[in-house]
Amino acid sequence: ALIRTCPACRFSHQSEAVASTETPEPWYLALLGFAEHFRTSSPPKIRLCVHCLQAVFQFKPPPRVEARTHLQLGSVLYRHTKNSELAQTHLEKAVSRSHISQFEDVKFEAASILSEFYCQQNLVDSAKPVLRKAIQISQQTPYWHCRLLFQLAQLHTLEKDLVSACDLLGVGAEYARVMGSEYTRSLFLLSKGMLLLMERKLSEVHPLLTLCGTIVENWQGNPIQKESLRVFFLVLQVTHYLDAGQVKSVKPCLKQLQQCIQTISTLHDDEILPTNPAALFHWLPKEHMCVLVYLVTVMHSMQAGYLEKAQKYTDKALMQLEKLKMLDNSPILSTFQVILLEHIIMCRLVTGHKATALQEISQVCQLCQQSPRLFTNHAAQLHTLLGLYCISVNCMDNAEAQFTAALQMTTHQELWTFIVTNLASVYIREGNRHQELYSLLERINPDHNFPVSSHCLRAAAFYIRGLLSFFQGRYNEAKRFLRETLKMSNAEDLNRLTACSLVLLGHIFFVLGNHRESNNMVVPAMQLASKIPDMSVQLWSSALLKDLNKACGNTMDAHEAAQMHQNFSQQLLQDHIAACSLPEHNLISWTDGLPPVQFQPQNGPTTSLAGLL
Repeated sequence: ALIRTCPACRFSHQSEAVASTETPEPWYLALLGFAEHFRTSSPPKIRLCVHCLQAVFQFKPPPRVEARTHLQLGSVLYRHTKNSELAQTHLEKAVSRSHISQFEDVKFEAASILSEFYCQQNLVDSAKPVLRKAIQISQQTPYWHCRLLFQLAQLHTLEKDLVSACDLLGVGAEYARVMGSEYTRSLFLLSKGMLLLMERKLSEVHPLLTLCGTIVENWQGNPIQKESLRVFFLVLQVTHYLDAGQVKSVKPCLKQLQQCIQTISTLHDDEILPTNPAALFHWLPKEHMCVLVYLVTVMHSMQAGYLEKAQKYTDKALMQLEKLKMLDNSPILSTFQVILLEHIIMCRLVTGHKATALQEISQVCQLCQQSPRLFTNHAAQLHTLLGLYCISVNCMDNAEAQFTAALQMTTHQELWTFIVTNLASVYIREGNRHQELYSLLERINPDHNFPVSSHCLRAAAFYIRGLLSFFQGRYNEAKRFLRETLKMSNAEDLNRLTACSLVLLGHIFFVLGNHRESNNMVVPAMQLASKIPDMSVQLWSSALLKDLNKACGNTMDAHEAAQMHQNFSQQLLQDHIAACSLPEHNLISWTDGLPPVQFQPQNGPTTSLAGLL
């Protein structure tokens, strides 16, 4: 969700039915009390709760109580049972009865829950008019007007109609300003900034984030609310830098974000309600913010090539998520979990833990099986991960099929460019797909009209050009491309690209007979690869060092390098056999529809390790 209501606020609305009846009848209080008792029992006794609420109608209650009871019944049936037809009936009655009687406390809550119900039933076109009508008549009720604007903006966001969502958030920001709530104005503006980042409208994002930064710093209010606004603001800044592949430039913002979340964790999370009803909102619970900060730290560590650090923060985040999911079934927790797994899977493939990566890919499949929306949003990433796994076990035909499937499923420019770059590497390795390869390379030309602004992806595109030139024996051209990659990767601390470029340059100088220059490239490549650690670059570097020392007559060094190469080869071979023997290895053949739930056992690896060594 874009924005949530404060928990205390939800409680106050639950008890509003009692507060709003001037002299509540004893029978009503008794039935309501019993219903609440049964609802909050452990485990909940929903059938008895429903019976108590239905009994209210036997007393022919006043219109306000009747409307509120329809709302309560609809809400309980919607949230706790599968009786969607009866839930819909009660919610629609709550809306119609409250409109007749002008009971605003019921009217807007009923509209909110009914539209939520419609969305769950994939009746989005029914949900929109309910929300629009409620928004039109709620301007004198600040809390509900803001909440309904957020809800309709969220609905448009889910439909990928980000223009309409941004318009609504702009309306909300202006309304909150008029209502004197700079806090809620910031929430609207930051939410709009988030959507503009998703749309890549960077010319609009920069002035908006500048305005938000000023408002947040100048706002004097509840310390937790202020710090949560700062976290929201800094998360947007950090993800903006990471999307642009600027992992060095982002460090000051990331450090501020990490300090900010530490500050929040020390503040007492009291339930003092704001006096302004337009300010009864919060972005994320404190615990969710902690997981989110872990997540962006993992994203940064992976891009920068600090893979052990990425592993450390992933473990912390997943442990926190497991605890939270026992108490909270919020969909955003599953989204966090999937994104964390996506990043750590890529780390595992680099560090030579393919079997573990494959099991984690299977875990992502299971999470996506449980949520159609999660699968829709992450299907392209899932096929991309399988494509990367296929490359790591030398199944190039399957890698091509996975990347092709992923390309058909995404409209995200950065992901599209990432997939095309990796597919190009597959065609280069196969050596016989010249037409397809040149067609791809035209679309990711780093020298001309590169499709995205990502520094990291552009540097990778130069590397791919250098790799192709190397295989074609055009060594001077390869050196030009690789030096461009080195310049860009050094500028933003892209350690893995630096290591890959150095070892390939070392290989070129070795082929050209320039052993001294080759050594100057390969030694730092090996050191950097060990630091990451990148198993493939270590394997490649050790093979080069062995041949280099042999050519220079350094027998002892050549023997040491040969031993290192043998050790890396053995580790890769064992991991290769373990991964290809897993039942989950069959996922490499899945390219359409939902991922399979069960897998047939494997008899052993069906691919050659020669391409890896």
